[in-house]
Amino acid sequence: MKLYKKEGNILQILCFPNETVEKGDYLLIEDDYARKALIAQVIDMQFANIPGILEELLRTLPDGGELMQGEDFDPLEIAPHITYIQDVSILTCKIRATLENGVLIPSTAWLPSRSQSTIKRLSVPTLLKLAKVNGKLPITVGNTKDASLLTIDASSLDGRLNIVTGKKETGKSHLSKLLMLSLVGYKATVVVFDLNGEYGSLGITSDGKRNAYYNKIHVLTPAQNFKVALKQIHLHILLNILIHALHLPGTSAREFRRIWHSLKERGCLTLHELGEAIRSWHCNHHVRDALFSRYYALVNSGFFTDNIAEATLLEECLFKAKKEGGAIIINLRNTSAIDRQIVVEYILGKLVELLTSWKLKAVFLFAEEAHLYLRETYWDDIVTRMRHFGIFTTFITNQPDTIRENIYRQADNIFLFNFTNEHDLEVVSRAARVDAETVKSIARDLPPHHCLVLGKVVKDFPMVVKVRALDVKTMGETRLFFTDTN
Repeated sequence: MKLYKKEGNILQILCFPNETVEKGDYLLIEDDYARKALIAQVIDMQFANIPGILEELLRTLPDGGELMQGEDFDPLEIAPHITYIQDVSILTCKIRATLENGVLIPSTAWLPSRSQSTIKRLSVPTLLKLAKVNGKLPITVGNTKDASLLTIDASSLDGRLNIVTGKKETGKSHLSKLLMLSLVGYKATVVVFDLNGEYGSLGITSDGKRNAYYNKIHVLTPAQNFKVALKQIHLHILLNILIHALHLPGTSAREFRRIWHSLKERGCLTLHELGEAIRSWHCNHHVRDALFSRYYALVNSGFFTDNIAEATLLEECLFKAKKEGGAIIINLRNTSAIDRQIVVEYILGKLVELLTSWKLKAVFLFAEEAHLYLRETYWDDIVTRMRHFGIFTTFITNQPDTIRENIYRQADNIFLFNFTNEHDLEVVSRAARVDAETVKSIARDLPPHHCLVLGKVVKDFPMVVKVRALDVKTMGETRLFFTDTN
């Protein structure tokens, strides 16, 4: 390989036929005279456009001899050399860092010698060692292209905003399960908004046996084993549900506050008494109608109960998970859109309550397709205010444009699976910790179960990795009509 051109932080390198390089590989461009080296990543490959090569290729076509009359005459025997040159490629490389005295520095401004520099592949283990991508809490994500393991540190997810995105059936949920189980293994408290019922069986192996996580996976299904009593709810949480999930107008919310305080003073905080109080309350009939419609939404959700015995204390589940590590799976698979929002508002309100009072230290929140149940104003809230409280979020989606641009700009880590749609790639490329050229070039060529890891977990050295398999029971598959019955 030979250095051909440098423009800003882009290198073009000549690669000869006997040299094997793939998109995503890292190269080390060493300049012994300058006593330093550039580390660059291959983001694109194409044939070298060398003058005369096109004409020579045309001559080799089946009818080339008819098109170009004349007798082959090669006294200098250059034909083998031309054939060799035909397969020379140009590597477009992104400079990631400078290596000087064994230390990585972000500088890319210097120019290595074109004639004296040597270029060789840089193995992933060597790069990871140089970048100090390691730690006391290892999470093995999978295998890199050179068959080495990519291991990240669980602490690099701590306090971070993470995004897992890619087309359907490329492996997003699989990776999120891997990350979630790894965090649980390190005694973290995890809450999962499970939209498709995929996470509930993670405590069981593929052959139906209990694994090490069996007692740490707690599945809560709204209206079944997850109900709450009004007596257990603080007014501000219920008001958030009414206003944000059920869109109760401000005037009606003020009347609801008065009704609530009246019932609380009398010790009558039940669904039945609430309905009776609304019916007899002296207020505008439009206000009463608004309150009634929201009241029936609460009742019909099945999420609220007057039976304390069947009510679930979310904090007890969280405290249990807090002791030895565990995951609270909120199964939203068969829950309607309105009911999902009611449940999510309650959980987020409860989490903030427990975190602000320091009853919980921190929670890792995994949100599948969050746009289907999180109100838009919550995005910023979760990323900024709630992160300070101790809610560290991982968004998982196959529709990257559902995540607002300012969220991408604050993302610490992105796990990017295959996208071929230019619009999707454009959206992801706006992330602060990634360059557009890398995303657009590498992501569209990723095979299934391969992921481009970007951000702090890899110290801003993008890595292509095949996500390792998990021995867990899979649920939530798409139901098919045409199946193999043989």
